[in-house]
Amino acid sequence: MNKMVLVLLLTIGLAFAKNHKIAKIPEASGICYCKKSKTLFVVSDRGLVFQITTDGKILKNQKVGKYDFEGIACGVDNLFLAVEGSESVLVLDKKSFKIQKEVKINRKYRGKMVIKKDKEHGIEGITLIDDKIYLSNQSYKKYPNKDASIVFKISGVKKKKAKIEEIIKHDFVDIAGLDYYNGFLYMISDKKNLLIKYDLKLKKAVKKMKLPNFAGEGITFDEKNIYFADDEGVVLKYKISQFE
Repeated sequence: MNKMVLVLLLTIGLAFAKNHKIAKIPEASGICYCKKSKTLFVVSDRGLVFQITTDGKILKNQKVGKYDFEGIACGVDNLFLAVEGSESVLVLDKKSFKIQKEVKINRKYRGKMVIKKDKEHGIEGITLIDDKIYLSNQSYKKYPNKDASIVFKISGVKKKKAKIEEIIKHDFVDIAGLDYYNGFLYMISDKKNLLIKYDLKLKKAVKKMKLPNFAGEGITFDEKNIYFADDEGVVLKYKISQFE
């Protein structure tokens, strides 16, 4: 690619992203929208949890502990956080941010190791679908010399250790963020800079959209907008219509 064209594209991409920044969150790695409070919850790699308005005003922030948070999902009374390294789900009280429990995930599915004990295969995204917890891992050896992430459903958080109940093989790499919206699973491929709309019934991607150039680590929707957690330290807000 011509150097002038490359510089122009990068400049446009940076300007486009800059106009959509609503909050600064250090190493923002996951985000979710809660309908009841009409606020956003954001997590950081540094073990931080934030509650912010949809315009980016920080309402609350708290250091929960020495955790590498990679995703967050909003339940009725609790927040569910994906923890990389320990490969677990941390359950917090939504109001106080106090830890309720930490549930480890059994790394095996049908006798095969699907979440390996290394940084390249850790869990990355989390969302709730019909009150069931779905997570993604960063990469998965499906074929020789080819890494592909998976999305998987776990048995829940009532026990000390959750089992993988179901696997969604979608053939995209580095799925860093998940959200369920209007009957579809939305995934961010950080490596490919893609937003993927996935039909769970058809078991296939029905749309792929190129994202602006940023480090996409989390995604969520409210009624009119789509929000991204950018690992470089910001929360971005766009109209949903811009990605339809």
